[in-house]
Amino acid sequence: MMLSIVMPVLNEAAEIEAALRALAPLRERGCEVIVVDGGGSDGTADIARTFVDKIVRAKRGRAWQMNAGAAAANGDAFLFLHADTRLPDSVDRIVHEGLAHSRKLWGRFDVRFSDGALPLIAGMMNLRSRVTGIATGDQAIFVSRTAFEKAGGFPEIPLMEDIALSKMLKRVGPPLCLRAKVTTSPRRWHARGVIRTVLLMWRLRLAYFFGMAPDRVARLYGYAPAKN
Repeated sequence: MMLSIVMPVLNEAAEIEAALRALAPLRERGCEVIVVDGGGSDGTADIARTFVDKIVRAKRGRAWQMNAGAAAANGDAFLFLHADTRLPDSVDRIVHEGLAHSRKLWGRFDVRFSDGALPLIAGMMNLRSRVTGIATGDQAIFVSRTAFEKAGGFPEIPLMEDIALSKMLKRVGPPLCLRAKVTTSPRRWHARGVIRTVLLMWRLRLAYFFGMAPDRVARLYGYAPAKN
């Protein structure tokens, strides 16, 4: 199985080299690394070019960017990775063996934060995902090409695209919830404040669950993709 790692980026010049250097051993073992630039202005794509197999440019917004990366990928399976998230060692073997042995078509990892902080938050994220079968982008969603295409890819909405994809993939089959951990940055939690971020995320999820339009949910979060 060939694994294609798709990383959507927007103005990640400060972090992108370290993020891609961490993937170098995977490229040496045959994994494909694709960076999808959403039209940033800080030269992220130029920095990334040396460390990847492909640079793709797409409309700003993770859903649009990840779909564009998947369309350009050659792999039998895709792994969607945030620039501030680090994968466990031998992730290619873990994904391959996990999918083969479980006979499942998609899944995600448990998550922890890079500074060792917020273990309760990370634990609750992992438990919620395991109970509901819903994965978030921080958990490095992986999926076979067949299942991704059957689900129709990421719904092209400005927020909650990971939850929407999970719901569609659950119709294909249940997720493989790996206990191996990815390590992600707590920067958004620290920037907004932990309690405030928890309350905001629950508010947004409930609003989305009860039918609020994704554009409105995105505005509540303070985000809207560029209209290009």
